[in-house]
Amino acid sequence: MQVLEAYKPFEIQEIELKEWKQRPVKNNFFELVLIKEGKGTQCINYNEYNYEQKSLFLLPPLKCHSFKIEEFTKFVFLKFTSDFFNSNSRNHNNQNEWFKEASYILSNYNQLPGDIIHNELDRQHIYTLVDLILKENSNYSTGSTILIKSLMVGILEILMRNIKRSAFFEVEALDNHHDDRISKLLSYINEHIGEPQLLKVDQLAKTFLLSPTYLSEYFKKKVNMSLREYIIKAKLKLVEIRVLNSDFTLTEIAEELSFTDVSHLSKTFKKYTGVSIREFKKQGEYRLLKRSVC
Repeated sequence: MQVLEAYKPFEIQEIELKEWKQRPVKNNFFELVLIKEGKGTQCINYNEYNYEQKSLFLLPPLKCHSFKIEEFTKFVFLKFTSDFFNSNSRNHNNQNEWFKEASYILSNYNQLPGDIIHNELDRQHIYTLVDLILKENSNYSTGSTILIKSLMVGILEILMRNIKRSAFFEVEALDNHHDDRISKLLSYINEHIGEPQLLKVDQLAKTFLLSPTYLSEYFKKKVNMSLREYIIKAKLKLVEIRVLNSDFTLTEIAEELSFTDVSHLSKTFKKYTGVSIREFKKQGEYRLLKRSVC
């Protein structure tokens, strides 16, 4: 096993395995997995997906994932840490934008096994960027952090556009037939989650050329929850990410996600998660964001 030195703003490992051993790693944020060589099966929540050379996966923020190795496999694990998004850096605005992009990825990808990339050119781009990161990491010097951050921003951009093309797990859980319209509607909601004026039923109906009554009924049928509940939970998933992985204050979080104030945010959070924000931060485990454990 070869483990590369871990440097901020990321952690990276290149590991060769004949047999999978659960790693003592807590995925508070998300981790990109690249298969450089080998063949086997990825398992999340008892759902399996075959992998091969050049497969790309995201590991969800839960411990229940593994790989069944059929052929000697070389993995690369690239973990985006909260240090990457630390807003105390010199480029405060850029850091916040990167964090929002990463939050979008983490809160919206379907968290089921399977390749995260749907475009072969994008796959090539990510492998090229990761190879550059590995080389820079092995020859780490002054200025490497700035270069690596730039490469990682490129990876974030590619991941986000592939996430937007994929189905959402709320729909997948209910209907095996892909519905492009509900995927576009969910994508729109999540992209504009901090803009409540755009998420009112009448405005959504106008945007998607539907009647308000039909839109509400259609949404509940497809997603198995009301539009209002979905929007609240989508916001609270982002609250979880910000509380555990950033230095945003509760006031800043409440303002960004259009809660009335911190009191409104706190009450809503406890209602849907069962714990206070303080208890949640102390426990350090996602609640709404992660799916059912195995």
